[in-house]
Amino acid sequence: MDSWAGLARALGLTPMAVLHWRKRGVPIERCGDIERVTGGAVKRHELRPDIFDPPHQQQPQEVQA
Repeated sequence: MDSWAGLARALGLTPMAVLHWRKRGVPIERCGDIERVTGGAVKRHELRPDIFDPPHQQQPQEVQA
């Protein structure tokens, strides 16, 4: 996927619909679709970090004195 238009085609949407996401944010229900059609190049947590946690989020380790 190298363009907004290409992403729109892959999702079966108009390019204008996808461009609106730049202002409004990507709808939650589209995040998984985008991750799928980009082959994982764009992750859902990158699109909506307010909703999805990054995979394998590590907890800080305690330092032994």
